[in-house]
Amino acid sequence: MTETLTSLYKPLFEVRLLHHYWLDEDVTVFDLISDTDKKNQRLLRYDRRSFLAVAPTAATAKRLKGLGCVYKDSAMGFVVASPGTKVIPADTLFEFVITVTNSDFFNYTALTLPTQKIAEIYYPPEDTVYRYKANVPLLSNLTGVSRGLSSNKSLFLSSKYSARSPGDKVESLVIAAGGALTQLTSDTPNPTSQQLNAQASNLPVFVHQNDIPAIVPPIGLVGAPQRGIRLSKDIPDNVFALIRLSPLRADDNSFNFTDGNGLAKTPYPIFQVRFKNRSTIRRYINKRTGAVVLTETEPLPLTCFRSPSSDLNPAPTEGWVKAEKSGAKITRLISEIFV
Repeated sequence: MTETLTSLYKPLFEVRLLHHYWLDEDVTVFDLISDTDKKNQRLLRYDRRSFLAVAPTAATAKRLKGLGCVYKDSAMGFVVASPGTKVIPADTLFEFVITVTNSDFFNYTALTLPTQKIAEIYYPPEDTVYRYKANVPLLSNLTGVSRGLSSNKSLFLSSKYSARSPGDKVESLVIAAGGALTQLTSDTPNPTSQQLNAQASNLPVFVHQNDIPAIVPPIGLVGAPQRGIRLSKDIPDNVFALIRLSPLRADDNSFNFTDGNGLAKTPYPIFQVRFKNRSTIRRYINKRTGAVVLTETEPLPLTCFRSPSSDLNPAPTEGWVKAEKSGAKITRLISEIFV
């Protein structure tokens, strides 16, 4: 499933942007589908370019050119390759901007409810305007988490999950007692939740709230968002997520993309970014009368694929999702299905 490049070049790394709305089957997460042929066919048909765009920042594009590297877009993500004998300096930094190209993405993707609002704040000591964008994930091989061992090891650019904290809101992913992966199904305080798997290590590492870094503004700057990234001339206002990659990682060399001599590593790493599909309460409505026929008690995932034996009929698509509230608190997410 990797890109083919001329023999004069060696791949440095590949990044795959995989969305589970387009991969899962009903309640079965893609990785746990037992039919290998089905999984391979699903990946062959997958194309993130229908809803996400990714590109190197201007500084990274310039850096790639200076190193003689090439950037190649693909249906699953992108590949960067370098001349086989080119030394990549250890302090090299590559950044890639992810933007959303189809607004339906925000309906079927978990953790898109927090507003990615831009703040512009003048800072007199430097006669500078600081620009921040709230709630933008920063995904990096320096903080990513792996799953599996040796040749079956998967490298995710999302960071480690943590236990629930007071700031977590609806759709946050947290570790519960015994290592279970749990997703909040309402806002705090006293949030409801749903267990996704009894062991988080059984699932891929999805983009989650801890991937959004804390903002540390200069002393005296007031009004900066708590979490997000600083915008620059290199990072556009419409950024949804930022990928940042370095050649070497001190605590886990499986995330390295160069060897001890600064050359492209063999085999090269394949980094993954996993977007979780949203789970919603399904409310069935008579399309003739407008009366509610049935409201499910537990959230079920939105997915493009359904198994032949599925009793989830009819199932919602990527269409509009309604957030029900009590005051400012989101109590549950609803998919309205007309039957």
